[in-house]
Amino acid sequence: VSDHCDGRRFLNPRGHVNRTWLDVLKWRRTSKAHPWPKSVALDPQSLPPFNAEGKVSCTLINHATFLLRFPGCNVLTDPIFSDCAGPLGRLGPRRVHPPGIDFKQLPHIDIILLSHDHYDHCDLPTLRRCAWEHGPIIIAPLGHRALLRRAGFEDDKITELDWWQNHVGTGGLTITFTPARHWSNRLSGKRNGRLWGGFYLQTKDQRVLFTGDTAYDHEHFTSIRQRLGAPDLALIPIGAYEPRWFMAAQHCNPAEAVQIHTELDTRQSVGMHWGTFQLTDEARDEPVKALQEAMEQRGISADQFRVLQPGETLV
Repeated sequence: VSDHCDGRRFLNPRGHVNRTWLDVLKWRRTSKAHPWPKSVALDPQSLPPFNAEGKVSCTLINHATFLLRFPGCNVLTDPIFSDCAGPLGRLGPRRVHPPGIDFKQLPHIDIILLSHDHYDHCDLPTLRRCAWEHGPIIIAPLGHRALLRRAGFEDDKITELDWWQNHVGTGGLTITFTPARHWSNRLSGKRNGRLWGGFYLQTKDQRVLFTGDTAYDHEHFTSIRQRLGAPDLALIPIGAYEPRWFMAAQHCNPAEAVQIHTELDTRQSVGMHWGTFQLTDEARDEPVKALQEAMEQRGISADQFRVLQPGETLV
């Protein structure tokens, strides 16, 4: 029992919103969804070599999947390489572009970070392949162990964390599980039966925050900065936010992403969670345009909050 668990289910402090099937029907009935292209061509990308002592290499693969390379440790966030964001990797929204980096190009993965159980973040076919070919440890929120066993991870490879708990990994990398405002559910398990959140990664030289899926929450992000320090790099969602009456309780919009960037006092942010799967009503390129407008209004430069293309690497 805590401020985010009643002993049976997890919840958001300061008010939790559970959308119902009636809400979903209302959304579908009133939806003004912008059509997405069926496919988006990508120029083939090769993963550049990394030997930058004291730095971190950040490669966007797709959606919320990043390859983070630290000296002596390679980290993969919310990996999804399947064609669809849904059960079995074959149902649900279909991807409109291939992964920016082919799975076979990945270096040896030491750690997987899993933010929550939604299908576009917790893709069991991809996790099974990672477990089989790389044998990493996987760090996930409370309540995920049984699900990760199904994905082929042995118990000694699974670490579950509550908010603010940490794990010391390969190469002295300290990983702290951080709060987010979201929810959890999939076909297996009860709604909000598994926790959600983000990850703050710290070496002696670099601090990186992967927020996971989140709505805007002033208390969460100011607490992260106060307790752990301002990140050098923050990975913040900018997509899947319309209509606001339905999505505001679970996904921030680009203007709120800029507010999160400001409250974290991060040196540089990168937008994620856009352009791969059509999950909501906004057009595919709208998050990037809206982000640019919000940055201009707040006087934030393009160097401070960037949007990477799939396969692009930032050191």
